[in-house]
Formats: sequence, C-alpha cells, structure tokens
Amino acid sequence: MSELAAPRPGPRLTLPRIAGYAERPESEEGKLDRLGRKLIGLGVARTAGLRRHGLSAILTETARHEAALRPLTDAELRAAAEALRAPLRLAIAQGLPDAKMLGPAFALLREAAERTLGMRHYDVQLLGAFAMLRGAVAEMRTGEGKTLCATLASCTMALAGVPVHVITVNDYLALRDRDLMRPLYDFLGLSTGVVQAGQQEPEREAIYRADIVFGANKEIAFDYLRDRMVLRRNPGNLRRKVERLAAEGPGAVLRMRGLHFALIDEADSVLIDEARTPLVISGSTDVARNQDPGFLRRALRAARQLDEGKDYRIHPNEHRIEITPKGAERLEIMGEYGSGPFRVGVIRDHAVVQALSALHLFHRDNDYVVRDGKVQIVDENTGRIQEDRSWSEGLHQMIELKEDVELTEPRATLSRISYQRVFRRYQRLAGMTGTASDAAWELYSVYGLGVIRIPPHKGDRRRFARDRIFASEAAKCRAIAARTAELHETGTPVLIGTRSVGASERISAELARAGIAHQLLNAVQDADEAAVVSLAGQRGAVTVATNMAGRGTDIKLAPGVAELGGLHVLLTERHDSRRVDRQLEGRCGRQGDPGRVERMLSLEDELLGSKGARWNRRAARLLRPLGPGVAALAFRARQRRVERMHGRMRHDLLAADRGLGSLLALSGEAE
Repeated sequence: MSELAAPRPGPRLTLPRIAGYAERPESEEGKLDRLGRKLIGLGVARTAGLRRHGLSAILTETARHEAALRPLTDAELRAAAEALRAPLRLAIAQGLPDAKMLGPAFALLREAAERTLGMRHYDVQLLGAFAMLRGAVAEMRTGEGKTLCATLASCTMALAGVPVHVITVNDYLALRDRDLMRPLYDFLGLSTGVVQAGQQEPEREAIYRADIVFGANKEIAFDYLRDRMVLRRNPGNLRRKVERLAAEGPGAVLRMRGLHFALIDEADSVLIDEARTPLVISGSTDVARNQDPGFLRRALRAARQLDEGKDYRIHPNEHRIEITPKGAERLEIMGEYGSGPFRVGVIRDHAVVQALSALHLFHRDNDYVVRDGKVQIVDENTGRIQEDRSWSEGLHQMIELKEDVELTEPRATLSRISYQRVFRRYQRLAGMTGTASDAAWELYSVYGLGVIRIPPHKGDRRRFARDRIFASEAAKCRAIAARTAELHETGTPVLIGTRSVGASERISAELARAGIAHQLLNAVQDADEAAVVSLAGQRGAVTVATNMAGRGTDIKLAPGVAELGGLHVLLTERHDSRRVDRQLEGRCGRQGDPGRVERMLSLEDELLGSKGARWNRRAARLLRPLGPGVAALAFRARQRRVERMHGRMRHDLLAADRGLGSLLALSGEAE
C-alpha cells in the first residue's frame, strides 16, 4: 500500500484541563466533637500571648540566610526566588511548614521588599506571617504594618503554587493593598488581580486565574456561592470538561479555581461580626399573592392595631417578636373579615410579625437610612450603607411601607449559605487583626483557628482617662462638645467615635452649635472615608465618625502633635462587642506614638436602652453616685451578656445552615 493510500490519523480529541474545584469537605461533627473543640478553644484563648514564644525560631532562620542575599543582583535574586518554588511546594504539601523551611523564603522576601518598596519587614512582622502560615490568626496592633506583613505569607504560598485569596473588609482596601505592594509581586513574577463590585463575568474569571487575588469578603463569598450554584446543577469534573470542549456548560462560567488559601485582614470583623448575616442570592420573581402591596399594607395596619404585652411580646435580646395566644385570636378574627391570603393563618401571622419587626426592631438612622426615596441598610459593624442588600421574606417591603417610600420588587431566594460555612471550606485559612483575643474562643471552636498575640514593634504609650457617665443623652452631647472645644483650643486632634448614623449626626449638630469646625463621616464611600480619616491626626482636626469608619487606614500624627499628647479618641457609647471598642481605641498610639482614650457614656445609650437591659440600667443608676468606675461595671456586664447572646446566634445560624444544607442535599438542591 502506498503512503498516499495509507489512512492518516485525524486530529486527536483531547479534553481541556480543568482542575477539580478545591475546597475542604464539610466534616460531620457530633456533640462530643463540638464540645471538644470548645474546651480546647478555651485553652487557646487563654494562651494567645504565650504561644508567640514558639515562633522565635523564624527570626534566627531568616537572619541566617540574609547575608548571602544582599550581594545578589536583581536578576540573581529573581532566580533565587524561582529556585525556591520546588522546595516550598514540597514543604507546604507536607503540612504546617517549620522555620527551617520558611527561613530562606522570608529572607528573600525581606530583601526584595527593601529593594522594591523601600520597606524592610520588622521582626514582629516575620512573627505574624509565620503564625499565619502555621494556620493561626495573628493579633497585631493598629499601625504595626499588617499590609506589609501579609506579603510574607501571600508570596510564600504563591511561590509554592498555591492560589491565594487576600480578603479585606471592602473594595477600597483590596485595591489599595494590592497597589501598595504590587512592585514586590511584579518583581517576583507573581500575577495579581483585584475583585471589585460591578465587574463582568469574563473579567472575574480572568482575575481568579492570578496567583494572588485581592477582594472584599462579600465579593469573594458571593462568587463562591455562584460557583456552587453552577456545580450543583452540573456536578462532576469529567462532565465539566466535556461541556467546556463543546463551548457550553458551566466550564465557561465557573469564576474561581476553588478555595485553596485565604489570608483574611481584619479577621474578627469578617469571621465573627459578619457571620450573623447569611449570604443570599436572590432573583426576580412573579409577585405572589402574599407579597402583593395590598396584602402587605393590610398586615401593617393589623400590626398597628395590636397591643404590646397583650397581643405580642418583644424579645430584644433575641431580636424577635412573639405573638401571644390573645394576639393570635385577634388576628384570627381580623382574618375572618379579610380576603385572599389574609384569611390564611400561617401567611397572615408571618406577615404581621414582619410588620411588627419593621415597626419595633428596625430603626431609621440606626439599622437603615432613607436616601433618594429608598430604604438602604446600614451595616451595624462598619456604619456603611449596603446599597445592594435587602431584607428577605417581605421585611424590606414592610419597612418601605413604614417609611412611605416606593415598594421595591419582591425577590425570591435562589441560593443561601453562611459566612462560617464558606470560610470553613478553605483548605488553608489564616488571618490578622488588632482585636482577636476577645474572640479567640469562637475563632477556634468554629474555624479551628488559634490566636497568637504578636508584641508591638514599639511600646504602647496610650493613656486611658476615667469613664464619665451622664444621666441623659443630651447632657452627654453637651459634655462632649465642651470637652472637644477644650482640646481643640490646644490644637489636639480629636476623633469622636459613635455607634450609629443617628448618634453621629446628633454629636455633629452639638459641635456645630458650639461653633467647632469638624468632619462628619457616616456611611460614605470607602475611598473618601479613608482620605478623611487619614487626616484625623492633623493639628486641631476634629472628626466625628461611626466606630468602624476608616478601619484599615493609618492615622499619622502631624509635626508637633505628639508633643500635645497625640490623637485624642472619644468613645461616646459602648458597642455590643468589646472588640469594636478596642478597634476604636486602637486608632491612637500608632507605632509608639502617644495618644489618649476617653469614654463618655449615658444611661440612655443604646446598650442600656433596650428592654432586656433594664436591670443593668437600674444598676448603673444606683451605682452612679459611687463613682463612674463603679457604674461602668453595669455597662460592661450588659456588653458581656450581648456578646454571649450574639455568639449563640452565630452558632445557631451555623447549625441551622448545616442542617438545611444536609436536608436540601437529599433533593439535590444544596447551596
């Protein structure tokens, strides 16, 4: 047979390479397992400061390799970085790397950072990064350079071939942190990407192919949830390869490569504070009869006719409303004279409870604001507006009716998961924050993350004044204005922290009446917020802000301000969590700077204002004549009680979410 007649092999059909979607499988934990984690967590919480001594070996190992790297040219240093990839990959694959494995990488990264950024990692930053690579949360005080510290952990993992997610609390910080450290990443040949709100699908998919991806916790968590929706409909790696070959199917729309390694900045805010809010993807739906505006208005009218204590009870600690038997009887009678879904008890009662919640549990300028004719949710932890969020199950529409604004379209839940379940699925998880100790038990019991307290680079020079407690909110506001005026005259910069938007506006109005020029920050854009907060250390500056405004932004003192005592932080309320108070206190005293913290509280503060706090309020009133320090014990006791309650709520949400996931998985409809 001639060569022409011989059959020629056709082009080979090869399946595209699509790696399996990386994530840690959820383990089934029994009661004994959970109890064991909680007990170990108690020990971890009490040894956060001691366990840093086990990290000191990294300093010796790093110093041992530094001298050999200094004479190298930039090209030779890059070649050394490439040579580290294989041993780092092996070290990471074996589990928790030790100091001998990481010493060469840390020395190289320290040298590269000095050449590209003009910054050299402090020893405490080496300790913090080593703690994170060992699977812990590093507690580092504000101003200790956590952004630079993160480069050690993220670059080490990226050089080992592990896709890295650096997670922050907002889009602005994600972009800022990447841009600040980008010269180092580029020098090492590591690709970076930043996930931002509003990006289109192909752009997101390309970003997640980078070695190191920066993004806000909300953006990355929702991208994972969207991927889970795709994988739920089309499970199986082989099937995705075939569909990708056919240029259709989920292979073209999966955004992420999975959950390999997450390094979380402000870890307590992301893993604890945000954990009470489930992630929900909703979509447009036809207006059901029980979501019709006429039905919602009828339910709201019925709610206003009910009497508190007789027809319903408010449980402020649990943030819920309970209909009493008498109330249920009244609603049943109302239903007999109604029509449509209002005659159906289950539907009617649920709508009335949502209406009562809108009337009594959710308050304007605290839980939400009305802007441009729309109800917009305010994040209680950051004070920022959440423009793309809405309450579910008709609650948002009830609040819109209460505020007499145009009703938004009802939306149906398409997929749901809690933050806890998302971050528990990362194969490797680590974090850093300035206030992890107070949440150490929960971080371990939920996420398996130990907390290690890293000492500051320089000593703490902050001073704390005695608490001052006033009988009324008005008296407190006047005293704050008088104290601010006194400090302002000396040129001392003042940062006034408030709990809510409404409180910040009341303080601002009082300062305006006193003729004190100031900046007001409450729920504005992150970039503007950071710019204003960064100037709070200027001579004579007065800044009023919600407790979390500008978190992640350093406040540097202007020349001559240190001699005046540094930044003066005024806490005007205690938050539900002691950690948030500590975050505000940490805004002064950066890198050994002087600073002063003062708390000015009132018996009408929100922490003592709820019905569940009446005993604490009475105790504070009775103890006040004995001195503010004694009366402050009632505030702290209430704060501890609320912290425990919120902790139970987060654990209950995780348990309910896991139970719901298991139940839906039986029908193939898991998240």
